[in-house]
Amino acid sequence: MPAGAIITTVRVLLIDDEKNIRTTLTVCLEGLGCEVTPAVSAQAALNAIEHRSFDLAFVDLRLGLESGLDLLPRLVAESPNLMIVLITAYATVETAVEAMKRGAWDYLAKPFTPSQIGHVCAKAAERLSLRGRVLDLESRVESTESDLVCESPAIRTVLETVRRAAEADVAVLFRGESGTGKGVLARFLHAHSARSRAPFMVTNCPTLSEELLASELFGHVRGAFTGAVRDQPGRVEAAEGGTLFLDEIGEIPTALQAKLLRFLQEKDFERLGETRTRHADVRVVAATNRDLEAAVRDGTFRQDLMYRLNVIEIAVPALRDRPEDILPMARRFLAQFARGSRRVVPELSPAAEKALVGYSWPGNVRELRNAIERAVILWPAQVIEPQAFPGRLGAPGPVAPYVGGDFTLDALEREHILRVLARTERMDDAAHVLGIDASTLWRKRRKYDES
Repeated sequence: MPAGAIITTVRVLLIDDEKNIRTTLTVCLEGLGCEVTPAVSAQAALNAIEHRSFDLAFVDLRLGLESGLDLLPRLVAESPNLMIVLITAYATVETAVEAMKRGAWDYLAKPFTPSQIGHVCAKAAERLSLRGRVLDLESRVESTESDLVCESPAIRTVLETVRRAAEADVAVLFRGESGTGKGVLARFLHAHSARSRAPFMVTNCPTLSEELLASELFGHVRGAFTGAVRDQPGRVEAAEGGTLFLDEIGEIPTALQAKLLRFLQEKDFERLGETRTRHADVRVVAATNRDLEAAVRDGTFRQDLMYRLNVIEIAVPALRDRPEDILPMARRFLAQFARGSRRVVPELSPAAEKALVGYSWPGNVRELRNAIERAVILWPAQVIEPQAFPGRLGAPGPVAPYVGGDFTLDALEREHILRVLARTERMDDAAHVLGIDASTLWRKRRKYDES
């Protein structure tokens, strides 16, 4: 990475008692895109770190009558992840070794150049980026664990069935209301199967047109359709040896159902625009919130495909049918989102707990997750009260209490979409209320689920 190119914004605490050094370093760091907070003494630095978090600190060895070395352990105690760079005009090997022992991350001897500062900041940005990716991965794992809280007998039975199904290399169909965690259970099944080391690929069936969905599943060759400028393998090939999860399989177009049935039966397929038959060793797991039997009677879903998909059928209970899981799951979400927001994990007041348990949760786990996330972000106090939740489950209030407040249009759109999804039974109904097509709604909802 070039010394002058900082990709991740680095929050810097600059501790030096010399005004010229502070001014020069501040100009240099801000030129690199860093956020700089200067401090003239050890106490000023400790006061600053008490009120906000920092990523990187430059600490002068001599701070008037104080020693920067003595400050290092106190900074580390207050902020264990802080990267500390000791700067000094009196550089010695002994000082450098002692600084590292006391928690310094790097060491710079005066006079230093802008390129040296840029190099240090670039390393810090790279480390922050890596730390962010690790936290994101941990968050995804934690999210899965949170969604799989299993205090209730109903969900324990489901998990035991999933574990047994994982051992049998056959198609599995998860059925249940939207937001119950069918996708999470599909990942759980894959992780406990013999295919766990191979890919787990996901396709959301309602999000694409028939042609594009066929391409996403089976791939295409150059010229197969407008915009197909090169050969492209599909999810089936990408999932070789692993699991392909088809979310909302009940929405798959009728014409494409025959191709999927053939793949389930023979493991054979062709890319769009190609006559060559290919083979893939892939396990198919599907999920739906639709009544497939009714769809079969209506002629919108093939009966033979339904039978082929549900060799093992697992019904996922709604959250209202497993009330024992609501509070444990809410507390897991609190811890997860508090860590992401860099705040102490808040507590639920007795009234908040009563509101959560007493609500019917039409949007199931997804709705609970969103309600807790919003409370962590918006509620200022350490103890969360019912007023922190949306009006439908917290204190009575207008439908859109934040209109006109200090919230972005994206935040307001998200809140409105999630509320409509929570009170409508089908994706098409929610899309009609919102005045958008179902594929657009699916993309937005998927973005909210992954954020």
